[in-house]
Amino acid sequence: MATLLAHIKIKSGKEEKFEAITADMVKQTLETETGVLRYEYWKGQEENFYYCLLSFEDKWAFYRHQMSDHHEGHDFGDVIADIRLEYVDPVKGAGGGLPTTVDPALTDDMEEPMKIAQDRFPLDIASWWTGRK
Repeated sequence: MATLLAHIKIKSGKEEKFEAITADMVKQTLETETGVLRYEYWKGQEENFYYCLLSFEDKWAFYRHQMSDHHEGHDFGDVIADIRLEYVDPVKGAGGGLPTTVDPALTDDMEEPMKIAQDRFPLDIASWWTGRK
C-alpha cells in the first residue's frame, strides 16, 4: 500500500482553476481507476496552500494514477507554484483502517509507464517506521 500527503502551494490568482482541476481529478480518479483507497483535497490555513491525501492499495495503483491520461492531461504547471510529496504511514489502531505503506521492488517485466513512475515518484519509507536505522 502507498499513502501520501501532498503539500501544494498554488500560484496567486489560480485558486479557482486549481479547485476545478482537483474536482475533475477526483471525479475521474474515482470513476476510472482501481486500487484507490483515499483521494481527497483540503485547503490549508496558509493562503494558497492545499493538501491532498492519496492512498492506494499498492504503489502500482499510485503509479497508474500518476501516469493516467486524466492526470497527465491537466496543466498543473499553470497553477502549482510548489509541490512536495510526503509518504506517510498509518499509526496502528489510529490510521483510519489504512494498511502499512510498503515499497515492493520493480521487476524487469513491468510495463514502461511503471518504470517511468518509479523514477519520478520513488517511495521514501522512513527507517524509524519499521525500526530500521
